[in-house]
Amino acid sequence: MTTKLDKVLYTANVHTTGGRDGASRTDDGRLDVKLSSPGTSGTGTNPEQLFAAGYSACFIGAMKAVAGMQKIALPADLAIDASVDLGSVGKGYGIAARLNVSLPGMDRAAAQALVDAAHQVCPYSNATRGNIDVTITLI
Repeated sequence: MTTKLDKVLYTANVHTTGGRDGASRTDDGRLDVKLSSPGTSGTGTNPEQLFAAGYSACFIGAMKAVAGMQKIALPADLAIDASVDLGSVGKGYGIAARLNVSLPGMDRAAAQALVDAAHQVCPYSNATRGNIDVTITLI
């Protein structure tokens, strides 16, 4: 099932050349990165690292949004360690993602409820749900 946006809130525009061994730059110049294939001696980042950074940052944003709606205080030192795996799927390739969420000092049941609610509103979670293996663990 394809999800159609009710209203566009923001559009990111990126120009990429060279694929995994190229470069990407946003139209506003805020992101300008060299790309290198995973496991090579290149000095750039790779799409899997960018996805891990994007997903984890977005998930923290979703937790903040849910916490705000529920009037819950979040710990200042909340963090996510994200991992994105690249692997073979049949004759092609696929990815899997793992988010290890740290909410130090929060009641475990309240923290788990927050993580579960954030997983329902996070755009990355909604985009990946049913498409790739995603594991979100409260640590």
